[in-house]
Amino acid sequence: MHVVITGASAGVGRATAHAFARRGCRLGLIARDRDALEDTLREVRALGGEGLALPVDVADADAVEHAAVRAERHLGPIDVWVNNAMATVFARFADVEPAEFERATMVTYLGMVNGTRAALARMRPRDRGVVVQVGSALSYRAIPLQAPYCGAKFACRGFTDSLRSELLHDGSHVRLTMVQLPALDTPQFEWALSRMPRHPQPVPPIFEPKVAAEAIVWATTANKREVWVGWPTVKAILANKLVPGLLDAYLARTNYEAQQTDQPVRPDRPSNLFRPARGWHATRGTFGRGARSRSRQLWLSMNRRPLAAAVAVFAGSALAALLAARAREPSPRLPAPRQ
Repeated sequence: MHVVITGASAGVGRATAHAFARRGCRLGLIARDRDALEDTLREVRALGGEGLALPVDVADADAVEHAAVRAERHLGPIDVWVNNAMATVFARFADVEPAEFERATMVTYLGMVNGTRAALARMRPRDRGVVVQVGSALSYRAIPLQAPYCGAKFACRGFTDSLRSELLHDGSHVRLTMVQLPALDTPQFEWALSRMPRHPQPVPPIFEPKVAAEAIVWATTANKREVWVGWPTVKAILANKLVPGLLDAYLARTNYEAQQTDQPVRPDRPSNLFRPARGWHATRGTFGRGARSRSRQLWLSMNRRPLAAAVAVFAGSALAALLAARAREPSPRLPAPRQ
């Protein structure tokens, strides 16, 4: 299977490359930093996969199309395309420059649009393939200090829903699915542009990137409209549907502190918004001590059918045993008629 992954040099993208490599897949790896992609590629080969490093800025539609051409030339027809690349700014909206907001939107939202366009140009004529959009609980429930990212993820969800309806109208067998993720321990908190006084952090509970990778791989075969990962994601999405006003007030009161550690931002802090941050590429960030390596909610979702079948078998067996026990009981004796 040939899989293209954007944002493959770090975090969720790199973990996803590892997960597909363990299955022997051929991988087209897209990100801006060539050296970081070569590192990912070495890891992919060590895990049993093969691949191609494609240093591309996903905000450039022509460059993404050219990368798709190269990927198919070297690795064969693309079966799965994973749109994962993102960029953000940690700051109050008033403190974000117009060019910074535009750049974060171009990478996170238009990068997904560009990747989807390149994928569909190849999948539609073949009438097969899967496009996985990597989303977030924040595509349903926005939080303060991340307006560029939240706005882009909302746009990604709207774009995906619109396109899905078009594919259904056309009778296409190309599948489109979105994976909504919880807070993850990725390097973005080390290199995203920040104007907060203290070091940014994911809002606990935090999960390891491999949990996201597991969900993304499963989404390619699960035939689901969306995959929600982790109870925090489920609770955020459902609570926003029920009590959005209460969440507004709660997040205003708690999420400024929840998104910052007690450490001040270093004066030499890197920023990867307009150019790659050298030397920071890795799968995990610096919050691994408390990060969860698995999600019970995801496991239940992935095993829903076998669990339902097991429950049905258990219930059927219990009912059969009960009926058999009753059948063995002696019939009650009727009192003798009075003379």
